[in-house]
Order: sequence, then structure tokens, then C-alpha cells
Amino acid sequence: MFSNLDFSVVSNSLSYLFFEGMTFTLMLTAIATVGGLLLGTLIAMIRLSSLPVLPQVAAAYVNLMRALPLVLVIFLIYFLLPYVGQWVMGASRPIAVGALTSSIITFTLFEAAYFSEIMRAGIQSIPRGQVEAGYAIGLNYRQMMSYVVLPQALRNMLPVIFMQTIVLFQDTSLVYVLSITDFLGAASKVAQRDGRLPEMYMFAAAVYFIISFTASRFVQRLQARTAIVR
Repeated sequence: MFSNLDFSVVSNSLSYLFFEGMTFTLMLTAIATVGGLLLGTLIAMIRLSSLPVLPQVAAAYVNLMRALPLVLVIFLIYFLLPYVGQWVMGASRPIAVGALTSSIITFTLFEAAYFSEIMRAGIQSIPRGQVEAGYAIGLNYRQMMSYVVLPQALRNMLPVIFMQTIVLFQDTSLVYVLSITDFLGAASKVAQRDGRLPEMYMFAAAVYFIISFTASRFVQRLQARTAIVR
């Protein structure tokens, strides 16, 4: 059954697969994680605030993003962003937005919805007494969130944040719909070029499994360690 498989195509393409494909995958994962976490934390704070209207707007944004397939969001932002840019800048024609910029914006906005729920749960896990104590010693809302609530919430939710990052790492493979050369896209190009689809896709699956499994084991150990600290 496997006698016709030739994995030499893998060894001959390793530099292309990892230095171009995996580099982009890891870069997009890192940027979307940092951007999504920052934006998600802001959204979580807005949802928990007593401001008028804004908490409802933030909740609607989170529910919208979580209800749409990621690939659909990729297409929507890629095709609509040039027209949004035209409207904002008052240009006479749609603004050129590359696939790279579009993918970074898409994943950041999409992941922000999930990170916001993670951070909201983390903020709500902090005992109310600590918040009241912060106000009692003269801290304002910004100081109390910066020095008391968010550091503890971030530590409490760190394992969940890492798990969401693993999911994000896997989801970045969807950028192939924009013809971007991520790791899976690079494997697909080599597979079609050399006519070795089974070999390349088996190798790509193995790489994704090894990275995701190793990262998940790290998260499990981190979760056990933080549980002991508490």
C-alpha cells in the first residue's frame, strides 16, 4: 500500500517549508496572539464597565465574531477592507490592501473576541474584596485594573490563553484561501509541483501534531504548576 511513497520530496524541501512557510505561520500566530490579547482585554474591560451603550456594543461584537466561520471573516475583511479604507480616507477608489495586512487584521480581530471572553472570566475570578481594597487605599479604576486585577487575571487564565494560541496556530492554515505561503500552503505547493500529495500532506500533519501536542503538554504542566501556587 505504501510502497510507492517517496518521502525524499520532503527532505528536499525542508528549507522552503520551514524558513518560508513555518516562519510566516509563527509570525502570524505571534502577532495575532499579542494583538488579540490586547484588544480582547480592552473589550473585556468595556463589557464589565458601567459605561452606557459601549458594553452592549462590545458584547454584540464578541457574539458576531464567535458566530461566524473564520474563513468567512477572512473573505469579508479581505474584500471589504479596501472599500472601508476608501470611505475613511475619502479616496476616489478602493485602497489597496495586501493579503498579508488583511490576514493580520482578520486574525487579530477574530481572536480578540475569544481572548476577551477568557480575560473577562479571569477578571471576574478576582475576589470582589480585592477590588474594594484597591479603591479603599486610593487607587483609581485604571490603577486598580493595572496593578491589582489584570496581573492576577492574566496569571489565572494563562493556561487557557496558551490553549487558544494553539488553536490559533492551527487556524492560520486557512490563509491559503488568500494564496499566502504559510506552512500548509508551502507544503501544498511542493505537493502539487512534484505530484507527491500524500507524502507532503502526511508530513504537514505530523508537524502540526508534534507542535500542537508538545505545546498542549506544556500547557498541562503549566496549569498544574499554577494550581499548586494557588
